[in-house]
Amino acid sequence: MRYKIAFELPFLAQKNLQHAHSHFAFSGWVTQLLMVLMVRYLSQYTSETKIKKYNHLFWVNIIVAYSMLISFVIQGYGFVSILFSTLSIFVFVWFALWFYQDAKEIPSHSLSKKWFLLSLFFGVLSSLGTFALAYMMATKNVPQDWYLSSIYFYLHFQYNGWFWFACTGLFVSLLQPTLKLTRDNTFAYRLFAWSCLPAYLLSVLWMQLPVWVYGLAVLAALVQVYAWWKLAWASLAVFKTNPTITPFLKIVFQGIAFCVTLKLLLQLGSVFPVVSQLAFGFRPIVIAYMHLVLLAIISGFLLAYLYTNHLIYRSVKTQFFLFIFSIGIFLNELLLALQGIFSFAYVLIPYANELLFIVAIILVTGILGIVYFNHKKI
Repeated sequence: MRYKIAFELPFLAQKNLQHAHSHFAFSGWVTQLLMVLMVRYLSQYTSETKIKKYNHLFWVNIIVAYSMLISFVIQGYGFVSILFSTLSIFVFVWFALWFYQDAKEIPSHSLSKKWFLLSLFFGVLSSLGTFALAYMMATKNVPQDWYLSSIYFYLHFQYNGWFWFACTGLFVSLLQPTLKLTRDNTFAYRLFAWSCLPAYLLSVLWMQLPVWVYGLAVLAALVQVYAWWKLAWASLAVFKTNPTITPFLKIVFQGIAFCVTLKLLLQLGSVFPVVSQLAFGFRPIVIAYMHLVLLAIISGFLLAYLYTNHLIYRSVKTQFFLFIFSIGIFLNELLLALQGIFSFAYVLIPYANELLFIVAIILVTGILGIVYFNHKKI
């Protein structure tokens, strides 16, 4: 996709590639891995028979994800691609129902349980945005505000609901429970839970919202910053004493924590009308923010979690390629952010697309290196 932006690739439509890229990233990468890791956590508390049934669902989801990838590349939004994207929603609902039922066997004192269950609720809720889009397309009545609101509804409850709550559940599973951590974890969970719904309003501040609704959005942004501070501070002492977290991993997790802090502060900054108009008015800013969440925070955390739990082979070579991938993330965010900042003055960065293509090569090199040396070990 980056190659086509920088150079010629006439037989592929750029918009189709973008749709394929985003749908596969959500379903075939993040959702697939989160489901697998949540079931791995569940396996500590339930029978092997119950766990085995999920294997079929994982295969169905990955087949549907690759089918979406291919069909979106070929036809963009068409009958086949919409069919598979709808199937991916039903697969997720299927998983949510199964996990919710089996999670009854997870002890109530588990730090992770409540995060996992609410993540599934928000994941299912996000599908309403997709169905709203489908309804508008079917009726051929597509008001611009409703169209954008539906897209942001889906993105918000995927990013800040399903992805965030599931990843936080995985993170706290790495920590040894203490009285303070248990108390602050519950407090932070409640703050994030109650603020997630009104935080959606931060995505639609460009609409003419009543003052009280705007106030609710501001409150949600403030609450989430405070909730993150409570959770991060409570986790810090316990995190430092975890023997499975190497010095390298501590640096990685600290980098991710910095990105989460930056994301929440940017979210808070968006409540100011001037900032909001600039952010929503310049596409590079939106793209940079989305990559900050999906690439730096979510993908970065998932790879670090896999490495921490020895789910990818721990070696100097694997660590090197994790470092390469991290450098790629940093450069990607830096270039996208600079594009956004310079776009305020309507100034173009020379060779920006070519530089982003080089960064994409760095990211792919990092991932391929990790995969290669794990495959070699297996």
